[in-house]
Amino acid sequence: MGKLFEKFPDPLARLIVVFLALVAAGAFVFFVLIPKPVKDLKVQWDNAIRQESARPVKYAGFHACAECHDKLYETKKKGYHRDLSCETCHGAAKAHTEDPDTVKPVIPAERAFCPQCHAYNPSRPRGFPQINPVAHNPLKPCASCHNPHDPKPPTTPKECAACHGEIARTKAVSHHVQLECTTCHVTPQRHKVSPRAVKPTKPQDREFCGKCHGKDASAKLSANAPKIDLAEHGEKYVCWQCHYPHSPEVEQ
Repeated sequence: MGKLFEKFPDPLARLIVVFLALVAAGAFVFFVLIPKPVKDLKVQWDNAIRQESARPVKYAGFHACAECHDKLYETKKKGYHRDLSCETCHGAAKAHTEDPDTVKPVIPAERAFCPQCHAYNPSRPRGFPQINPVAHNPLKPCASCHNPHDPKPPTTPKECAACHGEIARTKAVSHHVQLECTTCHVTPQRHKVSPRAVKPTKPQDREFCGKCHGKDASAKLSANAPKIDLAEHGEKYVCWQCHYPHSPEVEQ
């Protein structure tokens, strides 16, 4: 190898020689050493399909459940769990459909099952039902209060903190702690039972916050609130685009 490089004193020429040697070695491995079936995509697909087809079928599909459990199926189809397959909670049911008297589906009665989806996780979408499993009806199975096929709350929440606990905790240490949520949000009653379908409103113009924070605001409304000139402060932006309303610290 040293004598070969002596013929190419230029470092760039040596690099080119090494690169060409590696390309030649790779081509030899690909075209000569690797068997053709390994490189044939159609053969790989056929093998994968054959391998998967040979595996035993374990899942029946929710349509099979509906044949015998039609009432539960109709309840679930209209409920909050309508997008969940029955076998998500009850396990693979193919054997149960073939011998329903002997093979019974799993009924997740233990408390640890439902919190897999409903324990508080800040990454989940806002409005998704979440609870603290330690504090929320401790030791009770979830199904003792919630119908699992249509898990509506047993009672309508009376306070916003029932669902918006994180926001409530933030607001509790902010300058807006004395304000009721409905001061800024118009909340239809249906929002409490269908929170993702019916949304509360939020202020859409600068004048709303200006009722307390404008320089000409009434002293009765906000004697100690910071005051600004709406004509100059923030230009065209709505206030909550710069100030988080549940913790309205001043941005410099």
